[in-house]
Amino acid sequence: MNTSLSDGFDRLRVNFYPERSFGAFLFDMDGTVLNSIAVAERVWTAWALRHNVDAAGLLATVHGRKAVETISRLGLPQVDPVEEMRLLTLAEIADVVGIEPIAGASRFLEALPRDRWAIVTSAPRDLAVVRLKAAGLPWPPLLIAGEDVQNGKPAPDCFLLAAETLAQPIEECLVFEDAPAGIEAAEAAGAAVMVISATHRSLLQTPHPSVVNYDDLVADITHAGSLRISERRR
Repeated sequence: MNTSLSDGFDRLRVNFYPERSFGAFLFDMDGTVLNSIAVAERVWTAWALRHNVDAAGLLATVHGRKAVETISRLGLPQVDPVEEMRLLTLAEIADVVGIEPIAGASRFLEALPRDRWAIVTSAPRDLAVVRLKAAGLPWPPLLIAGEDVQNGKPAPDCFLLAAETLAQPIEECLVFEDAPAGIEAAEAAGAAVMVISATHRSLLQTPHPSVVNYDDLVADITHAGSLRISERRR
């Protein structure tokens, strides 16, 4: 189900922002710090079949976006997007089989100062809580979920809210993302971007630095208290 780009190919594209320091790191959840693709595809495929929607086409659009917005865009007659989102969320909460952390994510998150990072996800809060626990990841000091903003990704609202809550300028934040909608949201917010490609099945065309996972990343804390990202020495 999960086919990654080769480590060697991705490493040719890495730029660790060697000349930059950051006030905070903001992490998307699904596909960025944990892998929930198997669950999402099971639940969304079942939903698509019930509503006579092309499952393959739908799966290409759901990642990184609020479910209610994805359903609303379909314009299905006699379908209440809010109610369907509620049912989808319940189904996803009940299914945690196959959820696992992205390689190196736990180590990387544990090394960060508690006031300098956040999880910023399009998922509802209840679902985010279940998945973070299922993946065994460090609990975030700040969790921005789908219901915390009116406009979901690719709008920049969620990242702007996270930066404001952490009292850091968004221009001094580094966003870790995997999905086009999230990358677009980070760009619109004015943040720097690092792409995590662990769950990608094909090359994502992006001008941003890209790595497969966190195995080769280290977060360094400067004497001034800011964050830098560098290559892990083995």
